[in-house]
Amino acid sequence: MKEYDYSEPGYYFLTICTHNRQILFENQSSVEMIQKWWRALPSKFFNVQIDAFIVMPDHIHGIINITVGADQRVCPKLIRGKHIGLPLPAIIQWYKTMTTNEYIQNVEKYNWVHFDRKLWQRNYYERIIRNEKELNRKREYVINNRIKHKQNNR
Repeated sequence: MKEYDYSEPGYYFLTICTHNRQILFENQSSVEMIQKWWRALPSKFFNVQIDAFIVMPDHIHGIINITVGADQRVCPKLIRGKHIGLPLPAIIQWYKTMTTNEYIQNVEKYNWVHFDRKLWQRNYYERIIRNEKELNRKREYVINNRIKHKQNNR
């Protein structure tokens, strides 16, 4: 959204697609690698909590919660008495970089599927989750996404 501060606290629903929707995450080890870096987000970013997450063959869906109130020793940056965390685009960029680097290593090491120039599409889809009802709907969507995908591909 134009003019929206993506470092604001709240829940965000994300979809990140592989470049050209290439199917890259079908083997268990690639799925585990993608999950590993998702789980690493709270360790890297003090103000991020992870929520529902699913890896699909050509994209991921996840929900993150950007929080405030971090310990000043961890994040000493204050503006008008408010803790400021990294905005959502910086968090997603880090995630894409880490997964891309490890995927490249594993193409060589484990013969994973080669990808065309980029692992991820340049942009991603985000939705600001505005209330508990919407949060629960998005969680349900993420959880049921793989089941729907399998049913559609029979």
